[in-house]
Amino acid sequence: MTTTVEAPATAPLKLGGIQVWPPVVLAPMAGITNAPFRTLCREQSGGKGLFVSEMITTRALVERDRKTMRLIGFDASETPRSIQLYGVDPVTVGRAVRMIADEDLADHIDLNFGCPVPKVTRKGGGSALPYKRNLLRDILRQAVGNAGGLPVTMKMRKGIDDDHMTYLDAGRIGAEEGVSAIALHGRTAIQHYSGVADWSAIARLRESVPAEVPVLGNGDIWSADDAVRMVRETGCDGVVVGRGCLGRPWLFKELVSVFEGETRYARPDFSYVAGVMHRHAQLLGEWIGDEKHGVVDFRKHVAWYTKGFSVGSELRRALALASSLDELAEHLAAVDQDQRWPESADGPRGRTSGANRVVLPEGWLDDPYDCAVPSADAELDTSGG
Repeated sequence: MTTTVEAPATAPLKLGGIQVWPPVVLAPMAGITNAPFRTLCREQSGGKGLFVSEMITTRALVERDRKTMRLIGFDASETPRSIQLYGVDPVTVGRAVRMIADEDLADHIDLNFGCPVPKVTRKGGGSALPYKRNLLRDILRQAVGNAGGLPVTMKMRKGIDDDHMTYLDAGRIGAEEGVSAIALHGRTAIQHYSGVADWSAIARLRESVPAEVPVLGNGDIWSADDAVRMVRETGCDGVVVGRGCLGRPWLFKELVSVFEGETRYARPDFSYVAGVMHRHAQLLGEWIGDEKHGVVDFRKHVAWYTKGFSVGSELRRALALASSLDELAEHLAAVDQDQRWPESADGPRGRTSGANRVVLPEGWLDDPYDCAVPSADAELDTSGG
């Protein structure tokens, strides 16, 4: 199956001394964007683009938590090395950033102000934090000031809900404090991943932030066509891809094609998909250090990879219960390899639900300019979301 699309007129994404082409970024996703998945996406893109780690908690990093130190490990071929940090205490964030700079742990630091999950927002972090304008400023100032020249970027949502929008203020503060780029997911925290992303908010942010600060759009990029449309409709300087690449790491290959002027790109048949699935499981096993555990960890990806293809419930279940690479290969070989890419495989994947409310610290909405750190235990002690 071949798709035709007209390439957008874009320039390389400049993050301090780093130039990213095409301006395409893999969004951090807990349990997903580990080193094996980043390697897979980078292989598909030919090494082009920017691939960000899972969310790393600043407290856990400073305390050198064992799991966290493993999560920040990069393959020798990864360049630039990109880490996303989560934190609510300016001092701890500053210490974590200084540690990264002094110990050469990464080349780029992204700050998470977009996570909507309760265990993060109830601490005042993620998508809850930009509501506290002065606390946000303090965190950004500490991060940029301690980065030693490393580019610092920020990723956020529109706000907590429709009555508590924060993205325009947060974008202004970020630009004033020297961030190298700002990414906006066009949803509020209460939406989580439901409904349709509001791309018009990305356009408004682009208009309100100084032109020299790149604005990246995030939300509902399910195909290379969507990325092109977002750039044209919003004027954003690049795109951040999250759920759209679940079970489709070759999306980055398609994105490179369209941003580099290709008007046509081929969609994979199942034989190609099967090969990528096996490679993904293999990489996980090598990273974990145990083939069985790698294949078991891969199970959560099976439904995403096989979406839309004629697999059958029994075979699909067998794939999701495989415990070795040989067993996985045997089940994959039983699927019709000549199946062309199904149109039903496009569109939303991953989480699509919303929330009835956003869990916040008590009194969080009382004063948007309060800069006090939420609580002594606000910094999560584990990484990975």
